Amino acid sequence: MTWVLSMTYLWLKAGHIIFVIFWMAGLFMLPRYFVYHQEAPEGSPENAVWLDREGKLLKIILWPSLVVVWVLGLTLAYVTGAFAQGWFHAKLALVLALSAYHVWLAGYHAALQRGERRLTGRRLRLLNEVPGLAAVLIVILVVLRPF
Repeated sequence: MTWVLSMTYLWLKAGHIIFVIFWMAGLFMLPRYFVYHQEAPEGSPENAVWLDREGKLLKIILWPSLVVVWVLGLTLAYVTGAFAQGWFHAKLALVLALSAYHVWLAGYHAALQRGERRLTGRRLRLLNEVPGLAAVLIVILVVLRPF
C-alpha cells in the first residue's frame, strides 16, 4: 500500500511539474506575441494572424495548463500536508499572483481584439519578466523551504 501511495505522489508531482512548464512557457510567450501584434498595423491581415495565435495559445496551452497546475498542486499540498507550512503559503500567494497575471493577459488579448492598444512594446517587454521573477521565488521556496 505504501508503494502505491508513493508512486501516486511521484506521478502527481511529475504531472504538476510538466504542466507548470507548459503554463510558464505560455506566460512567457503571450506578452511577446503582444509586442509583435502591436507592431502590425490595425486591421491588417498580420493583425488578424496575431489575434489568432494569441487566442490559440490561451485556449490550447494556457487555460488548460492553469487548471491542471492548480488541481495537481492543491492535491500535492493536501497529500503532503503542505497547507500547514509557511513556505507553502508564500508559494500559494505567488501562484495566485501569477494566476491573476494570466487573467490580466487574457483581458489584454480581449482588448487587442477590440482594437485597444493600451501598452507600449517596452512596457509589454517589462511585463514579460513577471513570470521569470515569480518562478525564481517559487523554486527557491519549494526547494529550500526557508520557513
